[in-house]
Amino acid sequence: MRTTLRPRRAAVTFTVLTAVAALALAGCGDGDTSKKPEPAPDRDLSLKGEKIEVAAVWTGPEQENFTKVLKEFERRTGATVTFVPAQDPIVNFLGTKIAGGAPPDVAMLPQVGAIQQAAAQKWLKPVGPEVKSQLAANYSRGWQELGAVDGTQYGVYFKAANKSLVWYNTAAFESAGASEPKTWKEFLGTAETISASGVTPVSVGGADGWTLTDWFENVYLSQAGPAKYDQLAKHEIKWTDPSVAAALKTLAELFGKPALIAGGPTGALQTEYPASVTQTFTGGDQPKGAMVFEGDFAAVNIAQTKAEIGKDAKVFPFPKVGDGGTSPVVTAGDAAVALKDTKGAQALLAFLASPDAAKIWAAEGGFLSPNKNLDPAAYPNDVQREIAKALIGAGDDFRFDMSDQMPQSFGGTPGKGEWKALQDFLKDPKDVAGTQARLEADAAKAYKAAAKG
Repeated sequence: MRTTLRPRRAAVTFTVLTAVAALALAGCGDGDTSKKPEPAPDRDLSLKGEKIEVAAVWTGPEQENFTKVLKEFERRTGATVTFVPAQDPIVNFLGTKIAGGAPPDVAMLPQVGAIQQAAAQKWLKPVGPEVKSQLAANYSRGWQELGAVDGTQYGVYFKAANKSLVWYNTAAFESAGASEPKTWKEFLGTAETISASGVTPVSVGGADGWTLTDWFENVYLSQAGPAKYDQLAKHEIKWTDPSVAAALKTLAELFGKPALIAGGPTGALQTEYPASVTQTFTGGDQPKGAMVFEGDFAAVNIAQTKAEIGKDAKVFPFPKVGDGGTSPVVTAGDAAVALKDTKGAQALLAFLASPDAAKIWAAEGGFLSPNKNLDPAAYPNDVQREIAKALIGAGDDFRFDMSDQMPQSFGGTPGKGEWKALQDFLKDPKDVAGTQARLEADAAKAYKAAAKG
């Protein structure tokens, strides 16, 4: 979703492959979902008078929905919880707070690398027995490992994301006589069909560089495969590798056709992610873009329009690329970590690891939980239920967002590194070799700095 630091543990990254991408794994589990969930913590825990600060980069509907979760924790415990708006990248924000002697009690970190960097800086406090109990009962091993560094558990992944979905305006598709594509070739054909009907087919939020890293990662994973994906994430192969060139050339088949992108490349680079979604679902069958690629969290932005998910707004898996490719699902997530070793911080982490906490936000939409004991009925519609079932059904068979594993200066900083290189590529998709050279130069510098600590 956003960014990252140290790529030390690529084994705990994840992507759901073909079967999951079908979004139809009704009732599948990881073989352990019959285990009864631990009772939600804190029903009888009194924290009256205790004040807890929680920092996160969430704004708008995400902040509002998370606040509802915090309010329930307050009701159960008597604690007072304050949401602290954080700037992105949050690691820099926390560093400033810690240097000033005023860290929040809990922070929501949106990158695996951010957890690793914060742990290396000795900012984080290990989770206690109650949190471990909740994690053991409610999470697959893979999700637990994502929140651990060198065997010590620090994080609770509260919010996940399936970042390999294409949402589309059903009215625009029906008007054009278009159907859901399954391959990249079919995707481009569908785009041409919609364009011929008088509607621009694809909305791209290029002003936010992380959306472009998601485009690249989905194409690369499907085309190059999981092994290459892991190697590139760890910088074990260079960005000048032929597999990177192949992925960029594939993207250029879309980015190089201005008529297929809402506003053309220039317009896309001025469009922020939320607008890329809302403009797809306004204007009836004449939207600015007929489809938009992004994660399940796009449901939050769709809810700000008059479109109804499952009727006006539907979704299909990111198309598979190449003859031997698979249809990928790249995943990301936000983990809660404690920066103060207090009773309140540990109690909040335990609550966030429970199905009760996940249920609150799930009901609001735009949320996906890695908690395997959350009842799918908690989600507000069938589309989100199927996305959630696919995630849980994958068990430990997954990959994490590549840019979220990389050094933050390369994979997650606005106007720099991969974000900037891919924005420049959107502007000039013919310059594959030049883009690769810039990516490799920036990556080499970032990984060298990260290795020095």
